[in-house]
Amino acid sequence: MKNKEYPIPHNETERLAALKRYNILDTLPDHAFDDATKLVSYICGVPIAHISFIDESRQWFKSEIGVGVSEVPREISFCNYTIMESKMVEIPDTFLNERFKDDPNVTGGFNVRFYAGIPLTTPDGYNIGTLCAVDHLSKELNEDQKNALSIIAKHVINQLELSTKNIELNTQRKIAERAVLAKDSFLANMSHEIRTPLNAIIGFTDLLAQTKLDVTQRDYIDSVQIAGENLLIIINDILDLSKIESGNLTIDAQPFNLKKTLKHVYNLLKVKVPSTVEFNLFLDADLPETVIGDQGRLNQILVNLTGNSLKFTEEGEVTVSVKKIAETEDYYSLKFSVKDTGIGIPEDKLKTIFERFTQAEESTTRRFGGTGLGLNIVKQLIELQNSEIHIKSRQGYGSEFFFVLSYKKANPIETKNETVLKEDLGKLKILLCEDNALNQKLAKNVIHNFGFELDIAENGQEGIDLLLKNEYDLVLMDLQMPVKDGYQTTEYIRCEMNLTIPIIAMTAHSLVGEQELCYNVGMDAYVPKPFKQAMLLEAIKSVINKDIKLPVKRKIDFSFLDEMSYGDPNFIQEMIALFIQKIPNEVTQLEEAFNKNDHDGAKKLAHNMKSSFNIFMLEDLSHCLSFIEQEAITGQFTTKSEDSKNILHCGVIEVVKILKDL
Repeated sequence: MKNKEYPIPHNETERLAALKRYNILDTLPDHAFDDATKLVSYICGVPIAHISFIDESRQWFKSEIGVGVSEVPREISFCNYTIMESKMVEIPDTFLNERFKDDPNVTGGFNVRFYAGIPLTTPDGYNIGTLCAVDHLSKELNEDQKNALSIIAKHVINQLELSTKNIELNTQRKIAERAVLAKDSFLANMSHEIRTPLNAIIGFTDLLAQTKLDVTQRDYIDSVQIAGENLLIIINDILDLSKIESGNLTIDAQPFNLKKTLKHVYNLLKVKVPSTVEFNLFLDADLPETVIGDQGRLNQILVNLTGNSLKFTEEGEVTVSVKKIAETEDYYSLKFSVKDTGIGIPEDKLKTIFERFTQAEESTTRRFGGTGLGLNIVKQLIELQNSEIHIKSRQGYGSEFFFVLSYKKANPIETKNETVLKEDLGKLKILLCEDNALNQKLAKNVIHNFGFELDIAENGQEGIDLLLKNEYDLVLMDLQMPVKDGYQTTEYIRCEMNLTIPIIAMTAHSLVGEQELCYNVGMDAYVPKPFKQAMLLEAIKSVINKDIKLPVKRKIDFSFLDEMSYGDPNFIQEMIALFIQKIPNEVTQLEEAFNKNDHDGAKKLAHNMKSSFNIFMLEDLSHCLSFIEQEAITGQFTTKSEDSKNILHCGVIEVVKILKDL
């Protein structure tokens, strides 16, 4: 027989809302709650214990011992009365209790003779459930047992709070990741759109500078070159910040000539020094010739700091000095200093000078220009090398920036084995895959100036057709092209044509990790646009003067399939045949959905395909699908998801070919 009426708390609506905030109802078992229930049973010496929550119509058991069901109707629950209280409810003998002595679960059912329940109270005061101990015999709890129950009840609520906070944090993390992704994608797209015309501007300006000019024309050309280089610096600064924030900027460790690097920075900057400024480079006599570290990042730091000093010093001197301050068996510690007699920095601005988009005074930007990004990047690059930058400055008297970096010693073998490039490369025949007409014209002039021959393909498919007809020494490959892009074309050249011809990626696109993607599909070098002629020539020399090896083909891991098959080879063959028949068609459907901006279709296809890739342990391709699925959920495909789609396409071609050859 059921009680038709049961007590309802005065704040029932708010209480139910508090319960639903935890999203605990109908969830799977949890060790933390099960352990708490076992502890209650042990401490109180009872055969029945449970953690339960009460909603509109039922008592649902998150964890139980001796109950044997997941829920009971609310109207037959003892705990209906417990949630009305602010402290523990204890009934030593239900036979002597007027409210419960005739209850069906006392006279039969669970045969409840002893009941102790403590309300589970949220931090804001709502009783959402109970922690209970039940016995078939009458008894009383001592004070220690009661205290223990109170502590366990608080532990249960703490678990709920922690779980809720973790869910909230995970949600915020996903939102933050999407924001970072959107920002990186925006920066990459912005970079591509600016770099493409800038590549032509800088490239043709360099070519024009090599012609015969009068004094006025030379002055104009110099001004255009400086403006182009300054714009490029701003773009690179923004992209470097993006890479640092996303954790994708790493510090290299290669042998390099330290003194030559420092003299190169000095020679690079001294051409811009006004006659009223004395520019000095002081190198310690004990300075090592060669060290192991990141030459490019040291260049970037010193060019930024020294360029700043020269910009803010209208008269006096700017001095770059490097001194060895310590030496161990394996490392040198070197102190770098850039000192000037320029405008200086006010004392109250010294703490914020390294923050991004910050300069000492608002008028500084108007007078001297700049974004305020340089010093922030310098600070982060130095910190990535486990050091920190310091500053001394006095307004009107100048500034000194200094830092200490540790470089590993280079042994004689490493020093001797530094690559020496041949200057005479002979009459190279080069294929350019590029769809932009301006960039085609620029590359044609530059390559002819090098003394090489050049054929041009408008897209990757045209490039493949030319490779089938002609012999080439090198391919210059743009990444973003119609018909077949640079990734697909390279994959085809390597996997279908089995050619080892050197391929240099050339792109105005600057997605984080793009360089690694280029190497992964089989390219040999990477030149970002806008390129300097010297940079392109160095890349050509580097790939021509080394043995180009065919990229290592993918190895498919069948361990999971072997485990699933229980030694049945027919099952494995069926799974392989199903993959070959199904996956290429689904990849095509995914590409169609992507091209139509069908986010729902792309999401379903990507999600369903992942299991097939996981069976064959194709983690990299499964990761591409996860990325596409995530962007489909957000309702916006970016260039990064397009890259993932292209890598997936190339990867499936390779995997299917391997599976067919088995």
